[in-house]
Amino acid sequence: MRAFPVALLLVSIASPAVAQKFGTAENLAPYIPTPQLVVEKMLEAGHVKAGDVVYDLGSGDGRIVITAAQKFGARGVGVEIQPDLCRKAVERIKSLGLEDRVSMVEGSALHVDLSAANVVTMFFLTSSNEKMKPNLEKYLKPGSRVVSNEFPITGWKPVEVVHVKTGSMNHSIYVYEIGRTR
Repeated sequence: MRAFPVALLLVSIASPAVAQKFGTAENLAPYIPTPQLVVEKMLEAGHVKAGDVVYDLGSGDGRIVITAAQKFGARGVGVEIQPDLCRKAVERIKSLGLEDRVSMVEGSALHVDLSAANVVTMFFLTSSNEKMKPNLEKYLKPGSRVVSNEFPITGWKPVEVVHVKTGSMNHSIYVYEIGRTR
């Protein structure tokens, strides 16, 4: 029963009728905040370090890119399709004085140029990860890391899978390195 509750929640809201509530096909997932402990473990698993550029796809409130800047010395770019979440993230980034290291892009992760990224983080269903795969393969350089919370990328072999427990929840973090995905 590893990630069963989260997986069940995401599968239950992934039905066509419910998906309509989340907007167009460009919207790859509903907003489900990642627990801060999992955020930190994702960045650790992605070997984020000072000077890295972290792109968080479906960044919600920006917590991953903010943590990447504050705790790891990286630069961060959050990509969020929901205008209200993007606006809240920008406000938080400004309130923390991180505008020089963290930015937000309002739009679909499916159309973002990822070529500046050393690390890409995401929390999408496996089917959405599949939609993202061509963009990841197109833009990321060998050695870049992709860190997926809860759901694997079909056809790619992770270099590591990290398990994290928060309360009664078990989380899986899949880490991939471009050039070593097969």
